[in-house]
Amino acid sequence: MLNKENIKSLIASGEGYNLEFKKSIPSKVKEVTEEICAFANASGGTLLLGVDDSNVVQGVVFNNTKRSALQNSINEISPVLHCEVYTVNVDAKDIVVIEIPSGDNKPYVLSGAIYVRQGPNSQKLTTVEEMRDFFQQADKIYFDEAPCKSIDISQDILDDNINQFRVLAGLGTTVSNEQVFNNLKLITKEGFLKNGAALFFAENPEQFFEKAVIRCIAFDGVDKRFIEDDKVMTGSLYNQYLQSMSWLKKKLDVRYDIEGSGSKPRKEIWEIPETVFKEAIINALAHRDYYDKGARITIEIFNDRVEISNPGGLISGIPKNEFGKRSLSRNPLVFGLFERIRMVEQIGSGISRMRNLMLEADLTEPEFNTEGIFTVTVRRSFDFNKWVDKWVDNLTDNRVNIIKAIHENSKVSKRELEGKIGLSATAIDNNLDALKDLSLLERVGSAKGGHWKINYILP
Repeated sequence: MLNKENIKSLIASGEGYNLEFKKSIPSKVKEVTEEICAFANASGGTLLLGVDDSNVVQGVVFNNTKRSALQNSINEISPVLHCEVYTVNVDAKDIVVIEIPSGDNKPYVLSGAIYVRQGPNSQKLTTVEEMRDFFQQADKIYFDEAPCKSIDISQDILDDNINQFRVLAGLGTTVSNEQVFNNLKLITKEGFLKNGAALFFAENPEQFFEKAVIRCIAFDGVDKRFIEDDKVMTGSLYNQYLQSMSWLKKKLDVRYDIEGSGSKPRKEIWEIPETVFKEAIINALAHRDYYDKGARITIEIFNDRVEISNPGGLISGIPKNEFGKRSLSRNPLVFGLFERIRMVEQIGSGISRMRNLMLEADLTEPEFNTEGIFTVTVRRSFDFNKWVDKWVDNLTDNRVNIIKAIHENSKVSKRELEGKIGLSATAIDNNLDALKDLSLLERVGSAKGGHWKINYILP
């Protein structure tokens, strides 16, 4: 049983994946039982009745009538679930504490429905696809909930990562690291650190999960022939995010708005909105399939686009027509930790936020591939004149003018080029061949029905 000090520590940490507050005991006690059922179907948790959403103790009256009604409602959960229910006096007010174990006989059902935890919220499964996905997960356990038996907490967990988490999550310094881990349910019943905690707090998680890294690659051109830069981002998941964002900033065009800034830092304006990358990278880290040991998250920059990919397609519990409207996670513990440090907002809103930001920046909407490898493609605003200026010193004027003519009309004929450039048919052919030899130009399709394709590589 938790004592007063434990309860105060939990309240200070705030709601999350394993912790829920309710200001009062609802008149419909089933609302409480739905939360209990959801915790049992996840990794367990604690429900505090008498604490509001602002982490303030309000207290409740928990008489025999209410206790009996709650217990009767819990008894309706099938199979049978045993919870600890008791009161603790905190600041002269009674709080009802309900400790829910991670059930050994999932799924737990209430009134014919399955409830699960998604980040800091509980969700009722309503479709066959959602239920099928839940049964698959229940059979093999979430990757981030499984024990990491090879890690040594005293040697492999970095204090800097824990302190970083405390600051970002707004946790005080009075609570010990051990208590923080206990509050967040980061340790299994057997005393092992969970995989999700190792990913979030270990100095080198890749030591235990080789492919749990982000590979960042910049290509010269629009295909994968010429690699300009190739780096692997390691460390805790949050630090991988920070490193990846820093790398992107160096590779993309970033300008600064200094008007009205005064003593404040200059406002950075990325060619593609910075928040789009934040959403895409955090989504990849939180939702990737960590059971897939043969693939990594990749961020690939091309002259015309950026692609962010992670192992694992769309979770089967989300129908394609619901994509971007709601969220299920392969790694609810990791998702919950990102939520704690305010890196994810309303569940299911990230996709629509990315779309809106791209449109507001006068860019095309992101493209999503949800099969096998989940990929987000964001198109860059390509400046043709800026690109062609880089070739001026390496090409004759005639060849530069041919490229400009093809840029204006990819189906321009050789005869039309003769008139535009002022050269003979033989000279046009020779210049086209030279551009092909440089891999700047290629012909797609037949001479009559095809078109020219410019490869936007750099000299």
